[in-house]
Amino acid sequence: MLTKKIFFAALTGCVFLFSSFTVSNGKPAPIQKQRIRTIVVDAGHGGEDAGAKGSYSYEKDLTLQIAIKLEKTLQMAMPDVKVIMTRTTDVFDNPREKADKANNSKGDLFISIHCDAAPAQKHSEITGYKTQTYYTGKGKNRKKRTRKVPTYRTWYTPNPAKGASTYIWAVHKNEDKELAMRENESLYIDSTMSTQIEDFDPNAPEKLILYRLKTQQYFERSASLALTVEEEFQSIGRAVRGALQRQVGIWVLQAVAMPSILVETGYITNPEEEEYLNSDKGQQETADAITKAVQRYRYSLENP
Repeated sequence: MLTKKIFFAALTGCVFLFSSFTVSNGKPAPIQKQRIRTIVVDAGHGGEDAGAKGSYSYEKDLTLQIAIKLEKTLQMAMPDVKVIMTRTTDVFDNPREKADKANNSKGDLFISIHCDAAPAQKHSEITGYKTQTYYTGKGKNRKKRTRKVPTYRTWYTPNPAKGASTYIWAVHKNEDKELAMRENESLYIDSTMSTQIEDFDPNAPEKLILYRLKTQQYFERSASLALTVEEEFQSIGRAVRGALQRQVGIWVLQAVAMPSILVETGYITNPEEEEYLNSDKGQQETADAITKAVQRYRYSLENP
C-alpha cells in the first residue's frame, strides 16, 4: 500500500479543502472552479535537450511518444476535456516557456512525462600482479625498492534500478507556487466574482491568505493524483517507487497555477525497462494508467 505520510506530515494542522472563503468585510471570496476543463500534457526535454540516454534511445523521444498516446487516450476517455500539448515535435522549450503555455491555456491540471535514469554500476576484479618501484629515505640514505601490487580489470553493467515514480513540487517550493497563483489568479477564481476581485488589494491580508490556501489545496490535490497514478501503475504489474516530492530540477511544477505532477515512467538505463518504454504496448499501458488515474481524480473533484 502506498502511504500519504510523505506528503502530509509537514502539513499537519492545515486545512486544505474549501469551497468558499469569507473575508473581513463579510463578503464571500471568489469560489474556486471544481471542474476539469483543460489538461496540459508536457513531453519532457526535446530538441537539443535529449534528456537521459539508454542503450539505444533518448528520453526526449520516449516522452514525446508517450505524451502523444496520453493525449489521445485522455481525449477518448474524456471527450469534453481539452488537452493541450507543450510540444508535439522534437523541439526544445525552456521551463519558463512551458509554464507560460500551461498558464495561458488556462489549464486545470499539468502532467509532465519523463524517464528516469541511474548511473551504470562499476565492477572490478584482480587479474594479476605487477612489480612497482619506489624509493625510501633521502640523500645518501635513499634506496630503491620494489613491491608487488595487484592489477585490476574494470567493467560496467546497467544499473538494475527500475520502476515508475510520480512527483510533485517540494514543500519548500510553496513560495514559488504562491507567486504563480498570484500572477495567474484568473485561472482559479470564478469570473462571476469579478466585481469582488476588483475590490481586493493584491497585498491585502485576505488576498494573501487566499493565495496560501489555494497553494496548499493544490499541493494536496497534486499529492492525491500522484498517489493514484502510482496505484494504477501497480495495478498493471509495474514496479513502482512511490509518490514523492521533487526537491530540485523541475521548476515548472511550481510555476504553473494548477495542480501539477511529473511522471517518471521508468528507467531508460535499465535494458528491460528501456525495451518496455520503446514498445507500443508499454507506451499505451503507461498512457492508459495515467488516464485512469486522472479519471479517478476528476471524479473526486466533481463528486466530493
